[in-house]
Order: sequence, then C-alpha cells, then structure tokens
Amino acid sequence: MQALYDFIVEPLGKRYNNKIKIGGKELILNTKIETFQSVNKLAKVISVPKNIKTNIKLDDIIVIHHNVFRRFYDIKGKEQNSRAYFKDGKYFVSLDQVYLYYNGEEWNSVADRCFIKPNSSFRMGIIKYDNKHLNELGIYKGNIVSFKDKRQFEFIINDELLYCMKSKDVLINHGYETNKKENNRSGAEGC
Repeated sequence: MQALYDFIVEPLGKRYNNKIKIGGKELILNTKIETFQSVNKLAKVISVPKNIKTNIKLDDIIVIHHNVFRRFYDIKGKEQNSRAYFKDGKYFVSLDQVYLYYNGEEWNSVADRCFIKPNSSFRMGIIKYDNKHLNELGIYKGNIVSFKDKRQFEFIINDELLYCMKSKDVLINHGYETNKKENNRSGAEGC
C-alpha cells in the first residue's frame, strides 16, 4: 500500500492526548473533540509517497499538523473523521503537513520549518531544530533568535515546549549563548 503524493501514518498512541495520571489516577483534561491543543501530533510512518523524494523512511516518527487526527461535528451534529482519514486507523498526510521527523537517531526539521525553545523574553528563544534555509543565512541550532509574533505553534517534543514556525518568521540572530543558562536573558542584551 503506497500513495502517490502522501504519507500513510497511524497515531503514535491515541488520536487525542487529553489524559494525564496524577497520583495513580487518570485525569481527563479536555472532553471536546474540537479542541486542537489536545489532538495528538505524533505519527508513525506506515508508507512513504511513491512520487516524492524525502529523507523520511518507514517507521520514522513524524510531527504533523493537528487537523490530521482531529474529529469534528458536521452540519447535522454527527461526529466525523478528518478528510485525512484513510481506513483502519490510518491517515494520509501530505508533505506540507509534516514539520519534524525522528529517524531513530535525531530529530530533523522538514522544508522551511524550524523549532525554537522559547525563553522568558518576549518573542525570543533558542533554535532547537534548524533547516537548510536558516543555515544559508548563518542561523544554526543553538542560536538565540527573535521571531515574529503570532506565528508560532506550540508542540511538546521530548517533554519540552517548542515553537514551530517557518524560517521567514525568524527576524534577528543574536548569536550563540555560551556558558549561560538556556533561559537567561543576558544573551540578548543591547537589543
């Protein structure tokens, strides 16, 4: 089974991440299917596209758009799968809905996406996962950068809050922060 232009994936875990365990008891954080923040954004690749060259391989873990696994209510109030639903818990995902992939060794960004660990400063953070376009501009993993407001999407990767955005949303490279804490604002003095 192989699609021409889409990956075929299945959720890594369940479709929604809306439960946590506290003191041995399970707590439901959200019961609404429309809430995109609770939708699982991690998927396992079951099949790669036949007509697209990519570094993403079978069994890689990918970070995807929140609407892939999301359910909604139609005009009659009937619960529906997203248009990405294929069958038997499998989904189609186009390359532009994939932001990051894990190949068993390291996380890699896809296309013009990058991931930034926000710090306590307004619209600033440290590049966690860079890309070719940023590298061509002299911006690399570990650089402190400023970014445009309201362009970031929140993701939890390895229990760490990261902002996903496009390369064009990175505004200023403040350089590397050396011998300082990751969330220390001192790397941005003079800005």
